[in-house]
Amino acid sequence: MKILFICGSIEPGKDGVGDYTRRLCGELIRIGHDVKILSLSDFDTVTFLQEFQETEETKVHVSRIPVAVSNRQRHIWTQEVLNDFEPEWISLQYVPYSFNPKGLPFWLPSFLKKLKGNHRWHVMFHELWLGIDTESSLKHKCIGKVQQLIAKRIIRKIKTNFINTQNKLYQYFLKSRNINAAILPICGNIPLTGEKSRMNDYIQIVLFGTIHPGAPFQDFIDDLGNLKSELHKPIKLIFIGKNGTELYDCIDILENRDIEYEVMGIQSEAIISQVLIDSDFGISTTPYFQTEKSGVFAAYKEHQINAISVSREWTPTKGQYTIPNIIKYEKNNLKLTPMPVQVFDLNSLASQFIKSLSVS
Repeated sequence: MKILFICGSIEPGKDGVGDYTRRLCGELIRIGHDVKILSLSDFDTVTFLQEFQETEETKVHVSRIPVAVSNRQRHIWTQEVLNDFEPEWISLQYVPYSFNPKGLPFWLPSFLKKLKGNHRWHVMFHELWLGIDTESSLKHKCIGKVQQLIAKRIIRKIKTNFINTQNKLYQYFLKSRNINAAILPICGNIPLTGEKSRMNDYIQIVLFGTIHPGAPFQDFIDDLGNLKSELHKPIKLIFIGKNGTELYDCIDILENRDIEYEVMGIQSEAIISQVLIDSDFGISTTPYFQTEKSGVFAAYKEHQINAISVSREWTPTKGQYTIPNIIKYEKNNLKLTPMPVQVFDLNSLASQFIKSLSVS
C-alpha cells in the first residue's frame, strides 16, 4: 500500500506527533509498504527539503515545507509531492496547533480539498479542541467552538474515508459532533532498545519529558517521603528529556524531603530507553483523562514500567472512564504496588492501521 502521511513538523525530537509518525512509517516500511511523510508547516526549516530520516535502522523519505511560506507556494510543493508519489491513501495526522500557532488553521480544509490525485483520505485526531473540560475558561471555550467547526470542515471537505483517534474520551466527543472515529492506540516516541541489565539499588522513578504546570508534585513527594520507612529500598527520581521550567521547583521539593534524584537532561533515544527499562515507575503529568494521547505514557508501557498520573485537575464535561495501565495519584493515598502492563507495540499499531485502511 502507498501512503503519504501529512503532519505539521517532523524535526526529530522536537515534535511528538512527528516522532510518532516517523516510527509508524518505519514499521510500515519494514512490513512491506511504500510510505512517505510530508510536513506541511515545518517550524524547523526555512527551505523546502527532501531528505531521509532514520528510525530504528529504517530510512523514511520526508518532504518538509517551511511554515513561513505562502499557501500558494505550499500548495505547489504539496501537489508536486503528490504527483511524484501517487499515493493510494493520504493520512492526515491532525493537531490544530501543528498547522497554526493559535490552533486555528482556517486555511487547512480548503487547502486539502484542492489537492488533486486518485487517493483516499484518513484522519488521525491526536488532539481535538479546547473547552471539553469543566475547568476551561470562557476564552478557551470560545476558541474550542471555532476549532470544532474547523475539524468538521476538514472531514466534510475531503470526504474522509476513515477516521481514528487514540482514546475513548476523544472518540466520545467526536461522536457528539457526528464524527465516527475508531480507536487506534499510539506507540511511544522512544524505541525499545534498552535491556534490563541489573538490579537497582533504588526504587527508581523516572519522569520523562515536560512537567506540566499544576501537577501536585509537592503532595506527591510528601506522600513518597512518608512511604520511605515501609519500602525495602531507598527511592531515587530520575529526570530525563526536556522537563521544562517546572523542574526547578521539583528539585527544591526533593531536596527539602531529602530524596535522592538525578537530572540527566536531553539524551539519545538509546540512553532514554535504557533509563526507562531500568525504572520501576514512570511519572506522567499529562492530565489523567488525557493520558492515552501521551507519547510518554505509551513509551512507559512499551518499556513495561508502571505509570503514575501526577497531574493538575482536568475534568471532562462528559465521557469519563477509568484509564487502564496507570495509577491515579490521590493525596494521602499513594501506593507503589506494581501491576501488569498491557503492551501495545509498534508492530501491533502498524498492523491494525493497515487492516483498518484495507477494509475501508
